[in-house]
Amino acid sequence: MRWDVTVADYKTGHSLTAAPLAVKDKVLVGMAGAEYGVRGFLDAYDAASGKRAWRFWTVPGPGEPGHETWSGDSWKHGGATTWVTGAYDSETNLAYWGTGNPGPDFIGDVRAGDNLYADSLIAVDVDTGALRWHFQFTPHDVNDIDATEIPILLDADFGGRSRKLLLFANRNGFYYIFDRVTGEYLHAKAFARQTWAKGLDAKGRPIPNPDTVPSPQGALVYPGDDGITNWFSPSYSPQTKTFYQNVREKGGIYYRNEAVYQPGRMYLGATKRAVPGEEAWGALRALDALSGEMKWEFKVTTPPWCGLLSTAGGLVFSGTMEGMFFALDAESGKLLWRFQTGGAIWSNPISYRAGGHQYVAIAAGNALVVFGLAG
Repeated sequence: MRWDVTVADYKTGHSLTAAPLAVKDKVLVGMAGAEYGVRGFLDAYDAASGKRAWRFWTVPGPGEPGHETWSGDSWKHGGATTWVTGAYDSETNLAYWGTGNPGPDFIGDVRAGDNLYADSLIAVDVDTGALRWHFQFTPHDVNDIDATEIPILLDADFGGRSRKLLLFANRNGFYYIFDRVTGEYLHAKAFARQTWAKGLDAKGRPIPNPDTVPSPQGALVYPGDDGITNWFSPSYSPQTKTFYQNVREKGGIYYRNEAVYQPGRMYLGATKRAVPGEEAWGALRALDALSGEMKWEFKVTTPPWCGLLSTAGGLVFSGTMEGMFFALDAESGKLLWRFQTGGAIWSNPISYRAGGHQYVAIAAGNALVVFGLAG
C-alpha cells in the first residue's frame, strides 16, 4: 500500500460509492450520504502522496457564492452528494460531475431557496477545484430526484456551428444538451413520463407541479425516487449518432412525516408506497443525440438497473433484472441475441480484447459471465 486516506467519518453517514477518477496528477473522488444529512463535496488527492489537493463543497458555506440559496443553518446538512463518477475533458481541463438531492430529501420548508448546488451539474477546474460553471436541473428538490447521472461529451454541429457539447439524460425525466465550455443551456426534452414539472422555461428551469409535493395525504409523482434513470451508464454511438438510455417507468406515492437531523440517522421526511394497480416497466430507448427525439425503444418487463454498451460493430448490449443479457441492432433496435445468465443484472457490460480475441463480459447475480465473439 502506498497511501491510505480517510475522506470523511462513516459514523455520520458519509460513504464512498463512486469509482475514483484519475486525472493528470490527481485522483478525484465523490461521496455519498445525503439521506443522512451530510454536507456534500468533491475531493481531489495527489496521486503520489495521497494528500488532499482541494475540496469543492457542493453546499456553499457562509461567504461562498450560492450560500444565500439556503435558509438559516440548513446548509450544514444540505446533502448534494457526488456519489456517481463524473467525466473529464482534457481540452477544457474540467471535470463534469452530477450532484444529488438536498437534505432532508422530501421537506423543503426547512431549507427555503434553490439549494445550490444540489441536483446540479458542476464543471470544476481539476487543477484548482474552482467552479467554472454550473446548471441546476431541479431547484429546491422535494422529490429526492438527484442529478448524479453520467455525462456524455460530444463534439458536433449544433445550431449552425461547431460546439463542444455535453449530453445529460437526467433522472428527472428530461434529456439536456449543454455547451460544455461555457455551460450554456441549449436544449432539453422529456424522454420518459414525469409529473413533478409542468415543463421547462426558455432557460431550462423547471416549472414545478405543486401537486407532487409530499403531503400527509400522499402525493403521486412520476418518476418515483429511484428516478427515470439512476447511476447506470448510458452510451453514445458516433456511427448512429444516437444516445442510448435505459429508463424506468415507475411512480410512487409520498407521505410527508417529520425529519429531525441526528448524526448517522436517516434524514428523509417522507415514506413511500407503490402506486396501486400499477405495473412498473422499463425500456432501452434510443434518442437522437442532438434533439432527444426517440428513434425506437425496446421494452423490458421490470425497470432495469443495467448500464449499456454500444459497439463499433453496430450493437447495443443491455440486461434485465430477470437475468437476460441481450444485444440489439443499434440502428433499428431489433433483438439479435440473448442469453439467460441466471442472475439479476445490476452491472454495466464491458468489452475487451485479449490474446487476439474480442470478449464481452457482464456481472450477473454472483457470477461474471464472459462471451467470446466469433471471428
